[in-house]
Amino acid sequence: MKHKGLVVAIGSLLMAAGAYGQSTTGNIYGQVPPEQDLSVLIRSTTGVTREIAIDKEGRYNATQLPVGTYTVSLRRHGATLQTHDNVSLRVGVGVNVSFSAPVAAKELSGVTVSANSSPPIDVSSVDSRTVITAQQLAALPLARTAEAAALLAPGAVGDSGGFVSTTGVPLVSFGGSSVEENAYYINGFNTTDPYLGQGGITLPYASIDQEEVYTGGYSAQYGRSDGGVLNMIGKSGTNEWHFGGQMLYEPDGLRASQDDTYYANGLPPVPVAGRLFDPNSKDEHWTSVYDAYVGGPIIKDKLFFFVSAEMSDQGGQAVNSVTGGSATNPNPGTAENFKTRLPKWYAKINWNITDKNLLELTGASSKQEGMGSIYNYDYNTLQETTFKGYANDTKSGGDMLSAKFTSYITDDLTFTALYGKMKTFNYSVPVNYDPSATYIEGSTYQNPTYNGGVPNNGIQTVSSLYNPHYLTSNLRVSLSYVLGDHTITAGIDNLTSAAYDQGDTSSGPGYVWNYGYTPDPTVALVPALGVGALANYPNGGSGYYVSKNIFIGGANLLTKQRAEYIEDQWQVSDRWLVSLGLRDDGFANYNAAGQSYMAQTKPQWAPRLGFSWDVNGDGSFKVYGNAGRYYLGTPLAPGGPANGYISTQQYYTYSGIAADGTPTGLTQVSSPVSANNAFGQTPDPRTITVQNLKAEDQDEFILGFTKTLGPSWIYGAKFTRRILRHDIDDYCDIQAVINKAASMGIDDVNNASCYYINPGQANTFAVQDPTGAFHNVTLTNAEMGFPTMVRKYYGLEGFLEHPFDGRWYGKVDYVFSRSYGNNEGMGQTNIMALAETQNTYWDFPQLMEYGIGPQGEDHTHQLKAYGYYQLTPEWQVSANLTLVSGGPRYCLGLYGPNQTDPVGYGSSYQWCNGQPSPPGAAGRLPWMKQLDLGVRYRPAFAGHKLGFSLDVVNVFNGQAALNEYPEYNMSTLPAAPNPQYGTPMLLQQPRYVRFGVTYDY
Repeated sequence: MKHKGLVVAIGSLLMAAGAYGQSTTGNIYGQVPPEQDLSVLIRSTTGVTREIAIDKEGRYNATQLPVGTYTVSLRRHGATLQTHDNVSLRVGVGVNVSFSAPVAAKELSGVTVSANSSPPIDVSSVDSRTVITAQQLAALPLARTAEAAALLAPGAVGDSGGFVSTTGVPLVSFGGSSVEENAYYINGFNTTDPYLGQGGITLPYASIDQEEVYTGGYSAQYGRSDGGVLNMIGKSGTNEWHFGGQMLYEPDGLRASQDDTYYANGLPPVPVAGRLFDPNSKDEHWTSVYDAYVGGPIIKDKLFFFVSAEMSDQGGQAVNSVTGGSATNPNPGTAENFKTRLPKWYAKINWNITDKNLLELTGASSKQEGMGSIYNYDYNTLQETTFKGYANDTKSGGDMLSAKFTSYITDDLTFTALYGKMKTFNYSVPVNYDPSATYIEGSTYQNPTYNGGVPNNGIQTVSSLYNPHYLTSNLRVSLSYVLGDHTITAGIDNLTSAAYDQGDTSSGPGYVWNYGYTPDPTVALVPALGVGALANYPNGGSGYYVSKNIFIGGANLLTKQRAEYIEDQWQVSDRWLVSLGLRDDGFANYNAAGQSYMAQTKPQWAPRLGFSWDVNGDGSFKVYGNAGRYYLGTPLAPGGPANGYISTQQYYTYSGIAADGTPTGLTQVSSPVSANNAFGQTPDPRTITVQNLKAEDQDEFILGFTKTLGPSWIYGAKFTRRILRHDIDDYCDIQAVINKAASMGIDDVNNASCYYINPGQANTFAVQDPTGAFHNVTLTNAEMGFPTMVRKYYGLEGFLEHPFDGRWYGKVDYVFSRSYGNNEGMGQTNIMALAETQNTYWDFPQLMEYGIGPQGEDHTHQLKAYGYYQLTPEWQVSANLTLVSGGPRYCLGLYGPNQTDPVGYGSSYQWCNGQPSPPGAAGRLPWMKQLDLGVRYRPAFAGHKLGFSLDVVNVFNGQAALNEYPEYNMSTLPAAPNPQYGTPMLLQQPRYVRFGVTYDY
């Protein structure tokens, strides 16, 4: 028996076609004594059957097997000699199933070996991933979302910007990256939101068979992510019939009150309710969930189906802050009685056409539908008053369909092809909409002489009109060949997305009124845009003003992303695996006229190199590493300027306020102005993007080890380093381009609003002269006035895990990390902005001064501990503990020691009260501390098929501020403190209780 370790070590010789990130498969490999006439028969509960020949050294490898439960048998001339039952195959993982005893048919026929004799560590992987199984999802007291499950992965934290998916689910940041840099997959199909990268379609929670959370190091077969990957594998039908359902309820009566927030930096000129900013304690929220499923054979061993549906209803009351609204109800001074429905469905058909040809069909849908009634709200009595109108009917999310074909042409050659389509939408349709009414903003800054000291929000409840939809298609084709010690895979990965009727428009007459106040009306209001001092105009001496804001944007957009790759999984020796990969990514974005305004079509080589060292040769100690480059295409959202848009403000003084909240007695202070020169002109595509723009790309390096600790424990450590090499953002200092062109004797007549550039380096601009000819004008980074672009992340992880042994499972994980630089990527958490066109990075050089520091997703310490314990066959308890240190505080103010506004961006500079204020100079936000507990009861009298559950999420009701308002000044001159500065914008969700009843047959 001393030779078993050596046999297992040799069994790891041929590792891993199929162990890939975002895949839907795994592989089974192993070693048998090198005798003649042996084969290995592999058979799943879904009828997939493969018989693999043994090579001359006694090795076998069955690649790209669908996840599930398998029986693996050693055979000779059709007779079974030895069997491993209940071999569980996880996505992207190789399982070593070796047969080490001497082979003698008379002695071994019918012998069954327990599957848990397999080595505990997968030495066939070179990447960084966490696979969460359906068993763990059912046991742990988590919020019922794919994102909540992803937070179990090391280095994954809740987004500090408060961003949510298109279906309203809080998003996750991985390794310091923006939430827009993640990718979502269902059964191999890319379901990422094509417009903003804002999450993606996910499965009904109870239909997730396995969720693979990738945090780095994935193979050349996959790209388009430099954050994390959520890869969901849905359940499939088997030869046994299964059906069941679940009911869950989270009552408002057992939900703790959210803490109220208060002005933290003084008071506005006319406080609505003293220091009270947001009466969160008056919010109400309840949730009910119903789901059901059924699956089984249509034709035994040949054709199977699984179908499920889930409906989540949410309701309650959402009271706005005294100055602003919510996503569904943007009106201040109001409350909304809301109802939200989140329907989901999932269907899967598996057809084993033959033993060598498989077809999988997948359909899934995930949507959010909202409606509500809006009431005026009295913040002094904290009660609703009169009915104001109906909230918009909203719908977001979408549907996807995909088909995957797998052909095991030979034992060594496998062909796969996947094609799918997805339709998503994110529209908001007014109910009883009055197109003649004007939307009112900033009512707390109305002149109290004209409104009696009571802010007048008017009657319009709709701020903008928005009704787009998106179409996405994804084609993947690959061919994998096992050649001796090499497993070579090559293929293509193409993704196309289009936006239709994209863009929103100001409601009512096509504009909104925004009230404001300045304490010194003798100083120019917005000098950078030519807006003068209010005192020079009638009624301006009071300091009160109003602006007419117009926004008209968007049109059809298209993006095409293609990639080719080749990869070699090379088993160098019995203990060393090397993964060599090369990927070429290309991206092209088009405006409504079909013109490409942004293209990276030249080869963009993304090399990937990884290794796995089975130190002891028995799967008990693995050292691994990975280095790779990852390219990311630009989503559809930044394409809006390529079609031209209007975003203007026109300033007035006024002498009265009408009953509908609109100003009267207007005196024009300025013509329409725009900080980004956005007056609706449709630009030449050459004036949108600089020449030879490089795609966003990131280099990543991983080194780690995993080791057994006795028979029941596994521990390990890992170091990760990420460096963002290039980014894409908009640059709006057009005068610098004009001046450089003039120095070259070129008269620039482009009238461009902004360019897309690679920040932090030299860029070449296309400039048009009066004859229509274009010239290349290059500005160095110094001429643009910028620092070098920096985003660097490192993380050191250590973990201790107790795999489930039939009694209990547990894991403790700690990460020490830093995310440092002057650029978060696509998002900007401090001002809660998504997409390059909405953030302030790189627009003007003054905005980037003193910008180096810890980034918004920087959390130095992260401690996670979770697990469950089977007390008896009937009772199970579980817990999930999360401790995350706070991100940096920001203080953004007016520019320089004299507190000016040189580029018209208001209180958005890295200065605070006249002093430089880099990120984190104002300190750190508090720790987020949360303990969740759960208990499950499956009584024996119901055959353990009936279950009852109770979960308490955030047991100690921690309500840490996860983000605070960063703007120290009001947005206009002269400098005046902003009462909202330091006021929490995002709080940890309060404690809630969830009851559940489940039946599984």
